[in-house]
Amino acid sequence: MACSSCACDAERPAHNPRWRRALWVALAINAGMFTAELVAGIAAESRALQADALDFLGDAANYAISLGVAGMALTWRARAAFFKGATLAALGFYVIAATLW
Repeated sequence: MACSSCACDAERPAHNPRWRRALWVALAINAGMFTAELVAGIAAESRALQADALDFLGDAANYAISLGVAGMALTWRARAAFFKGATLAALGFYVIAATLW
């Protein structure tokens, strides 16, 4: 039986050019802020700025992965979500180790 709900007729975000453009803009902004804060953090020897830079890197990677798997099967999107969580955890452990050091 065919679906007759309004939700089936709605355009999927993965195929919406405005959604993709918004992700590209967010990716560019986060990548730029990562670079700026990393340089400033190294110059100032500030772990706080370096940690915030890593947060921007994580956000940029999140948007890049989202763009990459948009429109793929649910299995690939779930794998990407798991990968994103694992990498953010690794970055968090790095920040803790660097702070303790």
